[in-house]
Amino acid sequence: MLENSIKKEKKTISSIITQSSFSNENDTFTSLSTSALLAKNSVPNSHRRVADNYVIIKRIYKFQVIQSRINSVELALLKKYDFNPLEFSTIKQINEELIYLKKWAFSSNELLCQDANDIIQIRAKELKFITASKYSALAEEAHDGYKALERYFEEITKFYK
Repeated sequence: MLENSIKKEKKTISSIITQSSFSNENDTFTSLSTSALLAKNSVPNSHRRVADNYVIIKRIYKFQVIQSRINSVELALLKKYDFNPLEFSTIKQINEELIYLKKWAFSSNELLCQDANDIIQIRAKELKFITASKYSALAEEAHDGYKALERYFEEITKFYK
């Protein structure tokens, strides 16, 4: 029952995120602007804590320490909600995912709320790995969803100028 409602929600929300009529499919500015706009609405405290942690580590350590990849349990949680690993995600997919995670974080369903908080932490871990190694499995611009997540974190943190 929970999975059916999540699938219905995904169909509804995917129609919300569209590019402007002045942009084309390859226009990353419009897509990344959506990430910034997502940060302007109410943001869960768990997202702010993860973003603050990410930005502090980025500024102090510049990701020179080795960051680990996600493990199979974390990957299984992503697959449970039909989310791709960050390195295989597009900006649009990450923007849609952020909408879900924000909504689920405020949910009255404790399991869904906890999963949303766990997923945002997994995403931060993936972002740290990609940034530390300056690596993405796919070098194509189409799979640069990590840029949307990083932009979202930069917009919601209190440490970013």
